[in-house]
Amino acid sequence: MRSFYVMDYRQKKNCTFLTIGLIFLLSGIEYAVILPTIWRYLQILEAPPYFLGLGLSAFSLTGLLTGPLFGIWSDRTRTTKTIILFSNAFEIAGNFMYFMGYSKWLLLGSRLVAGIGAGAGSCIFGFLTRSTRPDERAGVFAAMMACRQAGLLIGPTFNLFLRLCDFQLGPFVVNKYTSPGIFMCLMWILLQFVVLVLYSDIPTVSSGEGGVAMAEVREEDQELLVGCDETQERYGAVWDEQTETTLSSDVHPLQECSNRNPSTPPLTVSNSSSIFRASQEFLREEVVVLLAAQFITLFNQTALETMVTPLTQRTFGFGELANSLMYGLCGLEVISGFFLVRWLSRRLEERVVLSVGLLVCSLACIWCLVFLADPQGGYTWELTAFTVGVFLQLLGLPFVAVSQVSLFSKVTAEKTQGFSQGVRRSVGGLATILGPLWAGGLTSNLYIMLGMMLALLLMITVMMILSYDRLVESKVVQHAESSDNEEEGPGLCTLAAVRYPVSLFQTLRSAAGFERYGKTRVLLMCCLNETLSQNCEKTKSAS
Repeated sequence: MRSFYVMDYRQKKNCTFLTIGLIFLLSGIEYAVILPTIWRYLQILEAPPYFLGLGLSAFSLTGLLTGPLFGIWSDRTRTTKTIILFSNAFEIAGNFMYFMGYSKWLLLGSRLVAGIGAGAGSCIFGFLTRSTRPDERAGVFAAMMACRQAGLLIGPTFNLFLRLCDFQLGPFVVNKYTSPGIFMCLMWILLQFVVLVLYSDIPTVSSGEGGVAMAEVREEDQELLVGCDETQERYGAVWDEQTETTLSSDVHPLQECSNRNPSTPPLTVSNSSSIFRASQEFLREEVVVLLAAQFITLFNQTALETMVTPLTQRTFGFGELANSLMYGLCGLEVISGFFLVRWLSRRLEERVVLSVGLLVCSLACIWCLVFLADPQGGYTWELTAFTVGVFLQLLGLPFVAVSQVSLFSKVTAEKTQGFSQGVRRSVGGLATILGPLWAGGLTSNLYIMLGMMLALLLMITVMMILSYDRLVESKVVQHAESSDNEEEGPGLCTLAAVRYPVSLFQTLRSAAGFERYGKTRVLLMCCLNETLSQNCEKTKSAS
C-alpha cells in the first residue's frame, strides 16, 4: 500500500515539473518569436521609434507589478494550479490582441496584458521551493531556466514558416507580422489543457526533516516509540510541520473544527502578519546581496543584448542570418551552462557557484572594456575578441542566475516563498527595463556603458565577499512563524507533557495507521488541538 502512494506521488511530481518546464519553454518561444518582428510591425502601424522601447518594457512592467500579487495569492491558498490557469488567460488574450493589430496602442496594450500572465512565475518558483529538498533545489531551478533558454533557441525556427503566412482569417489579416500573435495564442490555449490534465498541487516538502515529503515516504507501518524526554520535541515537530505539509484539500476539516471552537489557538499566524515579516526580512544583509545580484546580472545581460546587434552590424557587417546564427550558438552555450551548473550544484555550495559566476562575469566585462570599446587590429582579431567576450559573459550567466535563485529560496521563509519570489522577479523586471534604456543611448560610447557594468559587478562582488558567511540556509528563517506562535501563548507542548501520559501520544501517533490518510490526520490533529486548548484553560484557572 505504501509503495502505491509513493509511486502515485512521484508520478504527480514528475508530471507537474514537466508542465512547469513547458511553461518556461513557451515563455522563451514567445520572446524569440515576437522580438524579431515587433519593430517592423510597429513601423507598419506608423508608430514612432520610441514605441519599440515601450513595447518591450510594457511586458516586463506588468510582470513586475503582478508578480508579488500572485505570490501573496499563492502563499495564502497554498495552491498554484488555479493561479497558472488564471494567468495563462492573460497570455492568451494579450497574444490575440497582438494578432489583431489595429493600431500601435492596441499593440502596446497587448504586451501589457500578456505581461500580467508572466507574473505567475513568482508563485511557480515559490511552489518549486516548497516541493523540493534544499540539496536538489539548484538542479531543479537550473533545469527550468534551461527550458526557457531552449525556447529562446528554438523560437526563431518557428519564424521560418510564420513568415510565409499571407491569408485572410475572417476580418483579420494573417501575415508574417501578425502570425506570431495567433501562433502563441494557440500555444497558450493548448498549455491550458496540459495544466488541467498533468499539473497537481502536490504536498510540500519539509526541509526541517531533511526534505522528506510527509505524505510520500513516511514509515507508516512502524510504531513510534518515544520516550518521555522526546515527547516535547517530537510533538513540537508535529504541531508546526505536519499541519503545514498537509494537502490543501485536507485543510477544510481543520478549518471547520477551528470555527466550532473559537477558543482553539490557531495553528498558524495570520496572513497579514506573515506578509509583514516577509517584507521585513528583505532588509537582512544576505537578502539584500542576493537581490542586488539579481538586479545587476539582468541589468548587464539586457544591456549587452541591446548592444550586440548594433555592434556586430557596425563592426562586422552582420545581417539577419549571421545574427540568427550567433544567437543560436549563444543559446546552445547557455543551455550547456545550465546543465553544467546543475551538475556542479550537487558537489559545491551555492555560494561557491555564485562566486565563480561573478568572477567570470567580471573577467568578461574587463575583456570587453579592453578589447571591444576601442577595437584595434584587423577583422579577424576583432571578431576573435568579440567571440571571447561573449563566450565569457554567457559562461558566467548560468552560475549567477541559478545560485542566487536557489540561495534566495533558502534565506527567505518557506511559508511566504510566493511573495518573496514575486519581489525577486520584480527586481529582475526592473533591471530588464532599465538595462536596454541604459545601453540604447550608449551603443556608440562603450567605455561609459561597459565601465558602469564593470563597476556594478565589482560592487556586488565586494558585497558577496563581505556577506559570504551569511549566504547559507537559515534554519531560523524556515520556521520563523513557529517561533512566533510560541511567543504568543503558553507552551502547549510543555503543558501536554506535564498533564498527559506519554502513552497518549504514542496512541495518537500510531493508532491503526490513521496517519496514512490526510483528512483523518487533520481531524486527529484538530481533536488533539481542542484537548490541549481545554487543558491550557484548566491550567490557567488552577494557577
